[in-house]
Amino acid sequence: MVAKNRKQSGKSPATQTDRDKSPLVSPPGKSNARRPGREGKAFNSSHPNGLSGIRHKLGLTPAAAVKLGITLLLAALSGYLHWHHLSQLFENDRHFSHLSNLEKEMAFRTEMGLYYSYYKTIIEAPSFLDGLHMIMNDRLTEYPLVINTLKRFNLYPEVVLASWYRMYTGVMGYFGIPTKMCWSINRGEGLTPVDSCEGMGDPAYFYVTFVFLLNGAMMSLFFIYGAYLSGSRLGGVVTAMCFFFNHGESTRVMWTPPLRESFAYPFLVLQMLLLTYILRTRNPSRMAMVALGVSNLCFMLPWQFAQFVLLTQVASLFASYILGYLGAAKMQSILVTHMNTLFVCFILMFGNSMLLTSFYASSLVSIWAIIALRDRFAQVFKPGIVTWVMQCLAWVGSTVLLKFMLSTVLCASDDAHISALIKSKFTSYKDFHTLMYTCAAEFDFIELETPVRYLKTLLLPINMLVVALIAGRTIQDVVRFLRDGGKTDDVDETAGSEIVGKGELVYHSLQLVAFAVLAVLIMRLKLFLTPHMCIMASLICSKQLFGWIGEKVKHQIVVFAVLAIMAIQGVANLQAQWAIIGEFSNLPQEELLDWIQDNTRPDSVFAGAMPTMASVKLSTGRPIVNHPHYEDAGLRERTKLVYSMYSRMSGETVKRNLMKLGVDFFVLEDSWCTRRTRPGCSMPEIWDIEDPQNVGKTPLCTHMSRNSRPHFTTVFSNDIYKVLKVPKAAKDLR
Repeated sequence: MVAKNRKQSGKSPATQTDRDKSPLVSPPGKSNARRPGREGKAFNSSHPNGLSGIRHKLGLTPAAAVKLGITLLLAALSGYLHWHHLSQLFENDRHFSHLSNLEKEMAFRTEMGLYYSYYKTIIEAPSFLDGLHMIMNDRLTEYPLVINTLKRFNLYPEVVLASWYRMYTGVMGYFGIPTKMCWSINRGEGLTPVDSCEGMGDPAYFYVTFVFLLNGAMMSLFFIYGAYLSGSRLGGVVTAMCFFFNHGESTRVMWTPPLRESFAYPFLVLQMLLLTYILRTRNPSRMAMVALGVSNLCFMLPWQFAQFVLLTQVASLFASYILGYLGAAKMQSILVTHMNTLFVCFILMFGNSMLLTSFYASSLVSIWAIIALRDRFAQVFKPGIVTWVMQCLAWVGSTVLLKFMLSTVLCASDDAHISALIKSKFTSYKDFHTLMYTCAAEFDFIELETPVRYLKTLLLPINMLVVALIAGRTIQDVVRFLRDGGKTDDVDETAGSEIVGKGELVYHSLQLVAFAVLAVLIMRLKLFLTPHMCIMASLICSKQLFGWIGEKVKHQIVVFAVLAIMAIQGVANLQAQWAIIGEFSNLPQEELLDWIQDNTRPDSVFAGAMPTMASVKLSTGRPIVNHPHYEDAGLRERTKLVYSMYSRMSGETVKRNLMKLGVDFFVLEDSWCTRRTRPGCSMPEIWDIEDPQNVGKTPLCTHMSRNSRPHFTTVFSNDIYKVLKVPKAAKDLR
């Protein structure tokens, strides 16, 4: 076997030993005199520099500086371990380093392949600007429409990574430094050998490496977050350990690197850490608010669903404000920061109307107005529960009203499916588009096994205990407030550090409840709940909540005992992940893509199942009419027309639908005709909701799998795929 590990030379950072050898401070018995012209180099209290200067600027004592250094070192170690863990799981699952370029692309299934295709477009273009122009004027994704995919699909991560890749390969090429190692892989079973490359010069390897590095850095942030929230480095250890012990419930980046959450979520962790700092600080600086806005922007730009998460954050902050734990001035400052971020994001997304018509945007405006009118509320309503209820009703009513007014004015309906999806969770309502979501396991209600897994690692009991303690103290404060007749002062002006400290705990508890509601409704969103539970678990190290346990040593013994019990199931979970050994192979799809590449014209238009269309676009560059990014109203209607192939309609009707879209070839998959995740969720059954007059008839896809004539002609078939050609006469009618 050829050795695969390649080391690149570079300057190593100075070690502590090197620093100790640096003659910055005179040893005992030596003169402190300096040579002429070197006075400015001396260490003294008025002109500190180096590590001591940094410590002086931060206002840290030597002991505090050492503690900070240890914390950062442990954070870096946890980040490295998470990066290594993710990389190994991904490699073990797919044997990615031994895949050909085509196999690597096929490994990015469904919307992952769609996102990666734009990264590929930019790096293969004559220049970066040419590639950027191509994805901003794209005619391949929704043929024959020309769309700005950067606006539609949140592709800033691909733009950034493609620019870095081009710079990296350009610089390495200029200096003649090899960036990848390639070899021939014998796949056996009569299959042709393939060339496989590994190294940062390989586009797919470069892409996933940076995704895993970003999520490794996220774990470092988690450690710092847990330590800061709990006031103890041990809290950071608890957070990191909980994350690893519940890794399968906390993230899926190791299986799906190109998904938007892989790029966005690390910045949410940073944003919430900064928000915690702001809530804890009596008078946060402008720099802190700017940092909050930047992290907010970095979270929103890569992911279209970020607005729903931020809505829960704003709602949790508003509840903290109502209860008196967050002052009006600070709350308004946070709201203004969110508004500014939303405006900047709206500009960078080329005026994406979905941002302005979101519940998040409307909520920001309504909460700001309610706070601005707080004196009027105090005059009309007696301070206490009535005022709180009226403020909540005003927030809900004005948010919903403003959202639908903006949607009507801007004629925006892209997020209408979200309202329908929520409606379907609480009523018997269902239509084609909601069933396309709810029939997928990740959009169903949370599975019952998930709380059981939380229970086995003690994550759920610890969180219940922490939240119960915070809720108990909050109830005491509320009762005291009501007993005193509703008299209170602005927290930002006169409240003590105790109330400020309680405020951040109340916010985190409310945020946990909000994430829990999201996870219960949509299982995919447990990826927000589980990490936040890990953060909340750090509070078992908090003296503020658990000081009653006793002195520091006794408290730490209890925490280590809890970690030991957690590790029983946690280590078993990790071993189960490490035991996943696989090798990616999809020969039927490889045959399909090779046939398309060799037997169709570059401008031939394809339609079919959304995941397959992403692969067709990525690996063959052929135009497609539908794809997996289902958040656009027009695309949803296009997909509905394409999926009429899996309905009980007549072949003539379906052919007209494909003619209407200008399709040359339809990729038929028998599994989509028969697959049924649960009763009512096969494609023919989903169509029965939309097309009740044809209920009971044999699905068209069943007829097509037997004989595609007279409406279509079969031009390719294997065990999984069948390519149907739309008749020439039909194409001429376009």
